[in-house]
Amino acid sequence: MTSTSDFDPSLVEAKELALSALKEITPEETIGDAADYAVEDDGVVSLRFRSKLLGYPGWFWTVSLTRVEGEEPTVLEAELLPGEGALLAPEWVPWSQRLEEYKAHQAEIKAAEESNGDAGDEDDDDDDDDYDDESDYLHAGDVDGVDIDELDDSAHDDDHDEDRDDDE
Repeated sequence: MTSTSDFDPSLVEAKELALSALKEITPEETIGDAADYAVEDDGVVSLRFRSKLLGYPGWFWTVSLTRVEGEEPTVLEAELLPGEGALLAPEWVPWSQRLEEYKAHQAEIKAAEESNGDAGDEDDDDDDDDYDDESDYLHAGDVDGVDIDELDDSAHDDDHDEDRDDDE
């Protein structure tokens, strides 16, 4: 806790006001016991309550209060903030940087495979050729290897009907 000359002890006692502000933004069962308070600049006091939210260990519901001259205490802000040792998401990394790291890793893998391939027997190259030609597996863009025309019985029935008309 820090202290300033603007500290108003009545703000520390305004727990009911802080709890009512929290109940407007989160269910009551997610608010735990009062933890502590911090005296901020300009006469602001932040009251902290333990969070009971699943997945947020070490986090605190924080309500910042102040008193305007001659008035009752008022809420400035209510929010969920991490405490020391709280579980936090890793720092954000831009997509372009992650892509560069991915490409560099792929190049390392390829170089390692090529260096291992030179040291091994030369028969390994023939094994890879079996998988280069996917025409046995895929036909006319069929992703799962199923030809839709083979499954469509109505297309075959129309062909047979035309054959019958020709015969008559």
